[in-house]
Amino acid sequence: MKIIRRTDSLIGGIDYSKLGFGKYFSDHMYHQVYDRGAWQEAEIKAFAPIPMSPANITLHYSQTIFEGQKAFYGVDGKIRLFRPEANFARLRRSAERMVMPDPLEKDFFEGLHALMRLDRQFIPKEWGTSLYIRPFIFAADEVIGVKPGDRYNFFIITSPVAGYYEEGVNPVKIKVCTDFARVVKGGLGEVKAGANYAASLYVGHKAKKEGFAQVLWLDSLEHRYVDEVGTMNIMFVIDDRLITPSLEGTILPGITRDSALKLARSWGWTVEERPVEFAEVIDAHDRGTLQEVFGTGTAAVISPVGELNYEGRSYRINDFRTGEKAQALYDAITGIQYGKLEDPFGWNTLAED
Repeated sequence: MKIIRRTDSLIGGIDYSKLGFGKYFSDHMYHQVYDRGAWQEAEIKAFAPIPMSPANITLHYSQTIFEGQKAFYGVDGKIRLFRPEANFARLRRSAERMVMPDPLEKDFFEGLHALMRLDRQFIPKEWGTSLYIRPFIFAADEVIGVKPGDRYNFFIITSPVAGYYEEGVNPVKIKVCTDFARVVKGGLGEVKAGANYAASLYVGHKAKKEGFAQVLWLDSLEHRYVDEVGTMNIMFVIDDRLITPSLEGTILPGITRDSALKLARSWGWTVEERPVEFAEVIDAHDRGTLQEVFGTGTAAVISPVGELNYEGRSYRINDFRTGEKAQALYDAITGIQYGKLEDPFGWNTLAED
């Protein structure tokens, strides 16, 4: 792997007291080209704009995938990556579904660890902050035509971030969508592809103008069953049971979702992965048995939902307070990520090894 260190630094332009999410970027980026039927030698170079032809096939037909993962500055001063093998496995599944070449595991992890060593100083140290890691692959052909590309660019960029939502781990308000569809079974719902997120923009934009943080999507055929939130998987606590929609092709298999379920089962909680009718959620609310609702995702970790708005009616949850189960999962996952708690599942990888 070729490493070209930058001679200046972007760190002076970062306000660590107002990080936000995805506003600032570290000094270096990983780049690898797929051409002539093979991945070429990877390189790490200065983070900078990339030249692109107006005829780039991805700009027209959206053949692009990405991942989202994080590195954490631990309480012991060590840098930890949280479940990077799971992120890479999902990237490979996305690449297969989008007719892209299989990324090379050895190159990916060598590049990831090299970035951590080069840009260690960018990793924020306060609890709740992290270095967000964005691997992405896109077709690089300069041609107008609906077909898989023959050339690809694979990048990894990193960004020091605070929480995804301004509310942090405090509850958010969610709008339930009943008149638009994001994905259908057999489509791209289980793939981390750019097209998935583009399909959610219109409804998400409208919801934010109305004061909601996100949109809860229902199934596309009947608007009857719960799918996921635009940037998170969703979980419900009903009668002390942790319930989440099963993975049936329309829901992204979230790594934080999986982590939460593994922890919950290890604690002896009753966990149900199954189709969830939204009518069941409303009924539980009206009976007083809907105890908690929260989202799970890399960016937010655990995001409690304090209100669901469905067809003009607002359903308030747990008096707009963070519930016990949401708080327990947040404390456990972040405690493992920052090295404060034991890592019983072996999820952490030391980033600089």
